[in-house]
Order: sequence, then structure tokens, then C-alpha cells
Amino acid sequence: MSYLDNIRTFVRVYELGSMSAAARDLRISPAVASSRISQLEDHLNARLFQRTTRRLNSTEQGRIFYDGATRVLDAVAEAEAAVGQVTRDPRGTIYAAAPLGLGRRLIAPEVPAFKADYPLINLRLRLSDRKLDVTAEGLDVMFFLGTPEDSSLRIRKIADCPRLLCASPDYLARKGTPSDPAELTTGAHDCLNLRYPGAPEFQWPLETAEGIKRFAVTGPFESDDGDVLTDWALDGQGIILKPVFEVADHLASGALVPVLEDTPPITVQLAALYTHRRKQDAKVRLFLDFMVKRIVKALSASTKARPSG
Repeated sequence: MSYLDNIRTFVRVYELGSMSAAARDLRISPAVASSRISQLEDHLNARLFQRTTRRLNSTEQGRIFYDGATRVLDAVAEAEAAVGQVTRDPRGTIYAAAPLGLGRRLIAPEVPAFKADYPLINLRLRLSDRKLDVTAEGLDVMFFLGTPEDSSLRIRKIADCPRLLCASPDYLARKGTPSDPAELTTGAHDCLNLRYPGAPEFQWPLETAEGIKRFAVTGPFESDDGDVLTDWALDGQGIILKPVFEVADHLASGALVPVLEDTPPITVQLAALYTHRRKQDAKVRLFLDFMVKRIVKALSASTKARPSG
């Protein structure tokens, strides 16, 4: 197993471009990661990386070895998955990611039930509203809302998620209820925006009688955490654009009220993204099948819980 560990360490160092980043990812010390790379280089009698004080660059030998190393690891993963299928005893670790709101409300609550069904599978769940790179982050699967930019990855669509604009009754009593989406762009209303470096949406796309239009909304507050925006809206600080499932409980209680229902935000796709080389991994398929059923059920319940009118 030590040689496989050395190969795994090399692959993560190559993909992340950093010894310390790879060590954190593998939950080992930088010294252990460095030692594994040195052992591998001694075994191959070749230098795999050029090391400087600031950068770690792959050599020609390193680039050649990476292609073969990933095939070796894929073959081992597929062999382990095949054994798991035969013995009905799948095992291993799944690395998954999701946006904060989606992860907290639809993914994380189901993890204990998945673990109960498959006790030998461990899950490492990362939640972030920032854009993540599936390959660079070493993820098996990433749940997302929207349209991915990387067409080289496989997509499993789960559902179409309706969205809406909403605000607290206190905010609407103070600022008035907008009757036209153009009011969101004039400063008459405070819009709470999800923004971070590389964020795809700096405008709100709404369905109007003339078709989909994008409105450059304005407001005093922004955050890269969607739940912070919800908290601000509950506190009467402005209007938010949210998937219905994220605010269903607040809508049902009356803590948040829909606005501009005649010009709602466009529906957004909820899907899972994963790499081609993981498609044969039985435990990832089990996880996806399990989560898709639970997510669809939860989304249906959240839509029914939303008050009409």
C-alpha cells in the first residue's frame, strides 16, 4: 500500500501544484507528503517536480508519470468498486461539495441516513457558495444550481428549482412593495446580492411579458454566503432572490413575503457534476441515487409548503 500512497500523493501534488495543499487534502503532514514524493522519485530514478522557494513545477517526467498514475488509481478504484458490488459491502470515501443553502437543507440532513445504509462509506462534504473546480479540488461529485461552464464533466440533472423574490413584512411596510422590476434598479429598493470573485450572476434574470430580462439591481449589502443574505432579509434589510426550497419555512410562517410574483426569476437547474473517470465508482453511484430520491422528495414538500397567492 505504501507505493500506492506515494502515487496518490504525487497525483494530488501535481493537481494542486503545492506540497502543503496536497498534504491538507490527504490529511497528512507536509513532511510526509514530501517524503512520499522523494521515495517515488528514488524508485523511478527521475525528478518529478522542480522545486523553488515559491513554486512547484512538474518536470517532463512528472507529466508523463501523471498520465499513467491516474490510470493506475482509476483501475484500483474500479476494482475496489467491483468487489464492493459483488460483496454488497461498498466501502471507501466520497468527496462531495454543494452550495451552502443546498447543502445545509437538502444534502447534509440525509448524510446520517446514507451512512446508516452504507456504514463502510465515509463522506467528506464541503459547502461553499464560491465556484469550485471538481478536478482541482479532488471531488467525486458536486451538486450545483445553474449551468456549469465545464462541458468535459458529466451532468446528472436532478430537478428544476423555481425561484422567487421576497422580503420581510417590516421591510415592505417601510419601503413599500415594488410593482415593477424596474424599481429594483433605481435605488428605490435595497436588493441583497450574492457576490464573490467569478460569480456568474451580477444581474437578476426575471421572466417578463416581453421575455426574460436582466435587471442590474442595487443595494447596500452583499455577501458570498447565501444564508447571510436570508438573515439580512429576515431582519428587514432588503429583497432577496432565492430558490423556493431555501426559504419555504420562512414563507410558510410569514417571516418573508413574495414580491413581484408576475415577473419571477427564471427557474434554475439543480444537478450533480462528476468526472468521467468516476462514472464506474459504485459508491458514488449509490450516493447519487440515494441523494437524488431524497432531494426530489424534499423539493416537492417545499413547493407544497409555500402559501399560494
